[in-house]
Amino acid sequence: MKAEHITEHVWSLKTWMIIPIHVWIVIEEDGVTLVDAGIPMMAKGIMKFIKQLNAGPLRRILLTHGHSDHVGAVKAILTQNIVPVYAHDIEIPYMEGELLYPKRKKLENNLPKQLAQPLLEGEHGKLKAIGRLTPYLTPGHSPGHVVYYHEKDQVLLAGDLFNSKKGKLHPPMFTPYMDVALQSSLIVKELKPERLEVCHGSTVFRPADQLEEYVRETERKLGRASI
Repeated sequence: MKAEHITEHVWSLKTWMIIPIHVWIVIEEDGVTLVDAGIPMMAKGIMKFIKQLNAGPLRRILLTHGHSDHVGAVKAILTQNIVPVYAHDIEIPYMEGELLYPKRKKLENNLPKQLAQPLLEGEHGKLKAIGRLTPYLTPGHSPGHVVYYHEKDQVLLAGDLFNSKKGKLHPPMFTPYMDVALQSSLIVKELKPERLEVCHGSTVFRPADQLEEYVRETERKLGRASI
């Protein structure tokens, strides 16, 4: 597993399983936050890295969504560290196997029931910040997909809102409602992060500069697919 110090407070940990899989370690005032938990084989490396980082204990796990390649190491990590796990309230019944993920053939029991707790909401349904990270609901790839923005470092941890290749935005794979995901992608225009990180791909710098072309090209491909 490869570690990269991407901004002052954020590290990226990457492994490969046909495609790259990233999780992120965020340094907080009270310790560290883990954003996403990859696949089961990453658990040992994640905990080893947190210990070597010497920035304090793991305090919480935040999930962009509940697919198996984003929650795989959660259970193993929790055997050593009893910390809260957060996901969007909409997402929890899908990853716990109560509801069928859109356009999938069988229920997924990716996490035990009542292990994850919902992200807290403030006024008008706006999600509350946790530590230095502010979550935003960005459905499409999954019903309760969220991204996390680190305002101080101006980095957006985008999960599967996008894929990327050679610094360019690409549509996420296996996305049942790409039209909804396209609407969600406009969060980049609102936040204008300097740096965007995705689970399956490379860093995209100043992604808002690419957004118009990305939306136009993705809509064109969707139009062809529907003919």
